[in-house]
Amino acid sequence: METLRVLESIRSPILDAVFSVITSLGEETVVMVAICAIFWCVNKRIAYGVGVAFFFSGMIIQGMKICFRIDRPWIVDPTLKPAPSALKTATGYSFPSGHTQSAATLFGSLGMQIRQKPIKALCFAAVILVAFSRLYLGVHTPLDVAVALLISFFAIMLEIKIVGDGLPGKKRELTISVIMALFAAIVAAIAAVMYLSGTIERGYAADCLKAAGGGIGFAAGMFVERIYIDFSEKAKNILWQAIKLAVGLAGTLAIKEGLKLVLWEGLASDMIRYFLMTTWVTVFFPLIIKRFFAVKE
Repeated sequence: METLRVLESIRSPILDAVFSVITSLGEETVVMVAICAIFWCVNKRIAYGVGVAFFFSGMIIQGMKICFRIDRPWIVDPTLKPAPSALKTATGYSFPSGHTQSAATLFGSLGMQIRQKPIKALCFAAVILVAFSRLYLGVHTPLDVAVALLISFFAIMLEIKIVGDGLPGKKRELTISVIMALFAAIVAAIAAVMYLSGTIERGYAADCLKAAGGGIGFAAGMFVERIYIDFSEKAKNILWQAIKLAVGLAGTLAIKEGLKLVLWEGLASDMIRYFLMTTWVTVFFPLIIKRFFAVKE
């Protein structure tokens, strides 16, 4: 806690604004938009690598949150005051840090896969800055951040091992997808049991089920796209790339937010919504890309 006290003592409106912007790089929406843009428009293999690391580590983080149930620093020690600008997104349990995990798996995975040294350096700098921002803003402890970084590093190493540079094979891809889906199902089951037993509140269980639903959708979609669809990221020109990205993101947003108005209220609906969102990204929109945005050879 002493580290947080020192950082609290040097806060200023300017630094608060700077680190609030930096910390937003670890938000779910930013990471999802980045994965979609890379997947649809730049390089599918890199996007799959980021996705495996992001969803796998995300499920571990959410599972650990509900198992350890460690409160935020200012709840543990009321004398600590977090930056007001960070409170809106500082929800759920504190340990480990979800923002740090999101930023680390996105930028860390990109940094490991991109060869250009300046871009690689920027990616790793982003990981460090987002991790530090969580401490500066007073919403996580050093332990929260350190464990999130370790889990993210493990997920990135696993991603490099299982995705790699090799061409997809049906048996190999099916094995990867089944393992990811089973892991997601286990996390979802643990969250549901803990919620039904009254151990955790609905919001905490919902976060786990969203991560599990997204993980299952990504696992299934990765198999289907790589084996049966295999769309091209290329487009006629940059304008068509922009249109493609805008249409895809509009569909993603419609599923993520619009289905809240259609589906029933409950934990299962949260899981289904995130499952449909990731299958849209990996299966349904790639089919649209192949039909309407493909470059004619």
